[in-house]
Amino acid sequence: MGYVACSYAEQLFLKKDDSKVKKRDAPALCDLRLCKDGPIRNGHIGQRPPPINPERLKDFVEEDYLNGDVKTWEMKIVSRNEELLGDALSLVPQSSSRISLSSHNKLIRFEDISAAAFKIQSGVQKTPCMYSRLSKLYGVDIYLKKEFLQYTGSVKERGVLYLLTSLPQDQQRKGVIVASDGNFSMAVAYHASELRIPVFVIMSTSTSPARVKTCREYGAMVISYGTTAKDSQMHARRLAQENGYLYLEEEDSAVYLSGLGTMGLEMYEQVPKLDAVIFPAGGHCGLLAGSAAALKHLNPRISVIGVESESFPVLQQSLKAGHPAEDQACNNHHFYGDVSGLCFGSNSLQLTGKLVDKVVAVSEEDVLISMLRLLEYERATVDAEGAIGLAALVAGKLPELKGKRVAIAICSGNVDLHLLQRCIARALTLESRVCRFSLVISDSPADVSKLLEVLAREEARVLDIRQERTFVTSELFTVEVTCTVETRDKIHTAQLRNALLERYPTAAWTER
Repeated sequence: MGYVACSYAEQLFLKKDDSKVKKRDAPALCDLRLCKDGPIRNGHIGQRPPPINPERLKDFVEEDYLNGDVKTWEMKIVSRNEELLGDALSLVPQSSSRISLSSHNKLIRFEDISAAAFKIQSGVQKTPCMYSRLSKLYGVDIYLKKEFLQYTGSVKERGVLYLLTSLPQDQQRKGVIVASDGNFSMAVAYHASELRIPVFVIMSTSTSPARVKTCREYGAMVISYGTTAKDSQMHARRLAQENGYLYLEEEDSAVYLSGLGTMGLEMYEQVPKLDAVIFPAGGHCGLLAGSAAALKHLNPRISVIGVESESFPVLQQSLKAGHPAEDQACNNHHFYGDVSGLCFGSNSLQLTGKLVDKVVAVSEEDVLISMLRLLEYERATVDAEGAIGLAALVAGKLPELKGKRVAIAICSGNVDLHLLQRCIARALTLESRVCRFSLVISDSPADVSKLLEVLAREEARVLDIRQERTFVTSELFTVEVTCTVETRDKIHTAQLRNALLERYPTAAWTER
């Protein structure tokens, strides 16, 4: 069974005998004709339908062919396909104790991202990019790329899987080790176990017990060591040197960025006529850089926007300085997660400066309200990294997108339950949907009953009510009542406040 591929595919099959390649006439745009039952693997036909859009492959040709006739070739596969494809993707160094991915830093090409998409297509989910009910709220056609639906709840799976499958066989047998409590370590734990690669995760003793439990369930050997992340990293490097493990850390290598960039390909395929795409930024801007490389190649008119926290605008400072900022520290890592990290390389920074149109910063309050919006409108439980893209619209930082078609990356959903509860409670308070007031009334059941009647008439939901008789300065037979109530919105809260002040002029509201 032969198929038609363009000149990039010819490079992938470089070892083939030229006598088996027959030139033929082709249409102006090259296409890829696969077997109707699925891609060919090791000489037999698979049953999985090819998830890669054939239209994408028109960009596989070299630049000089785009302005003229495109040459296509017909080739017959007579040897092991995966071995030949592996030769084209061999981007890994050969040291066994520790591989520094930064040694392969180079600006990635569209072909690198497309090759990554082909290689990881069976190992990660093609997550939906769906129209959101939030569109009417903000006057923007919003499409949410729900990357938090990946098995480990994070987009990091894309880069990690491509990284692990690119390792040489002898290193896969020895194993890998990582020191992190974030999404990167969980993605490594899961996919290394799936590939039968021995995996060790070193976490500090302050790591959430839920994360330790999750990594162990993914199949990793988890070791708690040290009180800080630096202690865990030093211990992991020592174990890697002594035992021949590969120490992995999240760097901006071409392999890792190419894997992350596959999300940009999917967003372009899933939402036609995109005007803009919004990604989380911060120090770990690999997703922003990799996806921008794909999107700008496919359509340079698409606006690519990054969003980071205004408390530590690492990316904006790094772009302004022209090099990664090193002195920006975050004291709220448990909330912001990977977005709060330091800028980890010049490769992603260079790509961001070249391809990203705009970087904006949002407040913590905007992120909290964004988490609440996604939970209410999309039933999506996400963390700060997953919600920070939408926060740019919540904060009104992108007025130029009104009426435009915009895709937003919701890239992470790993939030601890106790933290989620605190975030939602704070967001409701910020929106004045949960409020508290105190007033002094006579210490009798009748007066308390009248207060509850007022709240019922105004359709306020009582969350908590407390009575204080001892620590008060009022008359002896009075009681200070403190109520916490829930309302529909700010207008409803204002109506309730006016009704209470009309009946109880001394009522005091607790300001947030």
